[in-house]
Amino acid sequence: MTDSDPDTTVPPPAIADYGLLSDCHAPALVSLDGSVDWWCPPRADAPSVFGRVLDPHAGHWSLTAVDPAELHRRYLADTLVIETTITTDSGTVRVVDALAFDPEARGHDIGFVVPRMLIRTVEGVEGQVQMRCKFAPRMEYGLTHPHFAQHEDGIVAEGGPVLLRLTTPVPLDIDDGTAAGEFEVAAGDRLTFAVAHASLHGPERLSDVDPAAALAGTIEGWQSWVGAHTPYRGVHADAVQRSALVLQGLTYQPSGAVLAAATTSLPAKLGGTDNWDYRYAWLRDLSLTTQALWVAACPDEADRFLRFIANAAGRPGEGDRVQIMYGLDGRRLLPEHELPHLRGHGGSRPVRVGNAAWDQSQLDVMGEVLDMALRFRNYLEPLGERDRQLLLWLTEEAARTWRSPDAGMWEARDAQRQYTSSKVMCWVALDRAISLADLLGAEEHVERWRDVAEEIRTTVLAEAWSEETGAFAGAFGSDRLDASVLLMPLIGFLDAADERMLATIRAVQRDLGVDGLVYRWDGDANGFVLTTAWLIECLAMAGEVEEARGLLDRLVARGNDLGLFAEQIDPATGAHTGNFPQAFSHVGIVNAAWRLEQSATDGSRGDRGPRDPA
Repeated sequence: MTDSDPDTTVPPPAIADYGLLSDCHAPALVSLDGSVDWWCPPRADAPSVFGRVLDPHAGHWSLTAVDPAELHRRYLADTLVIETTITTDSGTVRVVDALAFDPEARGHDIGFVVPRMLIRTVEGVEGQVQMRCKFAPRMEYGLTHPHFAQHEDGIVAEGGPVLLRLTTPVPLDIDDGTAAGEFEVAAGDRLTFAVAHASLHGPERLSDVDPAAALAGTIEGWQSWVGAHTPYRGVHADAVQRSALVLQGLTYQPSGAVLAAATTSLPAKLGGTDNWDYRYAWLRDLSLTTQALWVAACPDEADRFLRFIANAAGRPGEGDRVQIMYGLDGRRLLPEHELPHLRGHGGSRPVRVGNAAWDQSQLDVMGEVLDMALRFRNYLEPLGERDRQLLLWLTEEAARTWRSPDAGMWEARDAQRQYTSSKVMCWVALDRAISLADLLGAEEHVERWRDVAEEIRTTVLAEAWSEETGAFAGAFGSDRLDASVLLMPLIGFLDAADERMLATIRAVQRDLGVDGLVYRWDGDANGFVLTTAWLIECLAMAGEVEEARGLLDRLVARGNDLGLFAEQIDPATGAHTGNFPQAFSHVGIVNAAWRLEQSATDGSRGDRGPRDPA
């Protein structure tokens, strides 16, 4: 069996087996056993050149030991650079993997201009280790097998619109769509491999940056970014710091957009059909990420995030609907289609590209953006006219549309409903706008906004309460629990110690909680990391600090060996499911740790948290 016809009976690596590399343009995933199985240069939402995470035939680049080996990996301190130690009976080597920054970029300048280069070094530590390199790119999600040619420094691959150059210090043989070879690494040896990307027909050229210099500069670049921020030193500081790096790694630096996740179509349940493309920028994710970085790093990027939203939305006109997500470059049209030639991760079909949620109505996003604006008010002054128009428009849309049904924050595709969380977040939009009225130059609207906010509050308290459940339900007139109602105390709508809210917290914990994880609703595929973090926050705010601490300890321990989280976790097996790594999940870890720290240290219940107005 050739490498281009892999054994499809062998299961793919588990989602949690992957580690994230990032140049803040196009993240990559590398498996524990040394295979780069996902990379979509030049931008995260481009077609993959390595796509084996979705199909055995869709391309990869592996550096592995020939003989059986013990593997241990870690991120180099304060970076997204992975070091893997490979130990066989005959010796030990270290492999260092990175997506390169400009070698001179430091601090907040990392990731704006990058060489589009994936670097892998192999260093001999002791003895000798026989290694194998296999380079099998497949352009356009595995549709195109490239032409290969020997180059003076290695291999050139051309296919579709893509040009790749593999620089290799060892000879590789080209056979049946793969460049492969074996080589020995002895103690003291250091071999550097690099793949550079360019458009086959565009004006850009393959980078001539020295890979060794780029690797050293990338390590220093990440560490300088961490060093430019005041570190969080509270509970689970390591997990918070790692999450901050992941969130920065999921940022498309040229625009400031934040990816919901690095991948498309990793399944919520293995073999299932809930497989979605998360390589876009949701307004909700932008806002939540900004707030998490306020805890974990610094608020320097708030104005960039708001500017991205304002530019992507354009100048709002009468009748315009608030769009809930955009492409990384601000595109509005994100049509969804399926890729039937791909088997899907573990046979989970369909694989989707694009996301039809771009055309949904989700009323909560208006509150998310206004909440962010108030949190970072001091960093937004003076407020630009585009930003002012955006915030006023979102406020008025919340006032105008709050009674309407919508798809909700979980993006239901079956029907629109009167979701409780959507109404509550419309209240947030008006509540925050009232506090921002002087900055917005909108003092004359305050009384009207206050009246609408009070009407929303009264309606939610009356219509969302379920006597049968003894809790606030997920939608008006329903008795079905939904973990999204845990937002109510987190955004200051209702005190966590309120009798009704406390009953709701306990109902969610009792009926949607399984082994320390919280499902979004009864029948959800698996435990959802973000809603688990929300429960932890709510318990801390209700004064149940030790209980909250125990749940946070358990949640953090469920991360993979690199501290990364997918969207969901199977409570029975611990397997991560859904797209990976997930911004929502890492936001949840940061905010839960912060809330618990505040509650434990000053007894304030963390009321003025990263999601609350300053």
